[in-house]
Amino acid sequence: MTKATKTLNNLGQSIWLDNITRDLLDSGTLKRYIDEWSVTGLTSNPTIFDHAIKNSTAYDAAIREKLSKGQSGEDLFFELSLQDLTRAAALFRAVHQRTDGVDGWVSLEVSPLLAYDTASSLAAAKSLHARAAQPNLFIKIPGTKQGLPAIEEAIFAGVPINVTLLFSREQYLAAADAYLRGVERRIEAGLNPVIGSVASIFISRWDVAVMEKVPESLRDQLGIGVAKRAYKAYRDLLGSPRWQRALNFGARPQRLLWASTGTKDPKASDVLYVKALAAPFTVNTMPDATLKALADHGEVGATMPADGGDCEQVLAQFAKAGIDVDALAAQLQDEGAKSFVKSWADLMAVIDSKSTALKKAIAS
Repeated sequence: MTKATKTLNNLGQSIWLDNITRDLLDSGTLKRYIDEWSVTGLTSNPTIFDHAIKNSTAYDAAIREKLSKGQSGEDLFFELSLQDLTRAAALFRAVHQRTDGVDGWVSLEVSPLLAYDTASSLAAAKSLHARAAQPNLFIKIPGTKQGLPAIEEAIFAGVPINVTLLFSREQYLAAADAYLRGVERRIEAGLNPVIGSVASIFISRWDVAVMEKVPESLRDQLGIGVAKRAYKAYRDLLGSPRWQRALNFGARPQRLLWASTGTKDPKASDVLYVKALAAPFTVNTMPDATLKALADHGEVGATMPADGGDCEQVLAQFAKAGIDVDALAAQLQDEGAKSFVKSWADLMAVIDSKSTALKKAIAS
């Protein structure tokens, strides 16, 4: 019997792991996910690295080494993360080559403190991309109002971008427009228009936000409704004259990525979002628990309809229940940016405390 992970991959959806730890690499677990569960990419964020470094001694030797070279804080963290992501990128290199750069990507986020700073986001993206020197590394920039110009400029500069913290169709379309502007400028300048990018729409946070505010009949349906609406916009964009022109010059579409697809509702299926979001030419980045559940007992049902299916009827029911989807999208993006800032502060505190403890150990 074909595993659901393989079925999803055969359908044309890429499965990426939403996690990175040194233990995952050292134990061979990530390689096993690739070989056995059709995982073809990986994403990281400040929260993931915070947990990885806080809950493991696997980084201590590397931290000690960086301290001896005078590195600390943010600079030390990016050295650690680039070590992990370089190893992960090497594991996905065969996929990247086989798919001619469509798949096989890993992602590293710029400092969340820059979410509302265009110039610094762009400078950080260029710097991290140059430091990594990996052909299959995305730099993550939030799709905030200030992030959009940085995304356009980064694409124009040839830096592959994972646009993060998108929550609605409108936020997605703004990110896609920024990407396409960067590509069009490359075409006009006579440059190669093939610069990789994905646009990451967060799903489960919608349902967490409204769980106590809507009738039981609407429970766990908002995230999927928003995703279907965005998928229709994505498919419409790919068929638009503007995109067709860019594709004719050799450009590649910016793929739509489903993020935050672990089920948060204990009453719901642990593969709720995976099953609902099965769609060709998209990515689903899922945490370990969701990936394991899919491999163990998941099943892939009908693919998402290109016309959005019943999404407008479902979203109309939420409007009747008093949910302003546009206002909530802005709120969720703002809260998402703030939560990454908190994780970043925690991460810097962990780096600092570990550094202090290791320095004392060396001194004694």
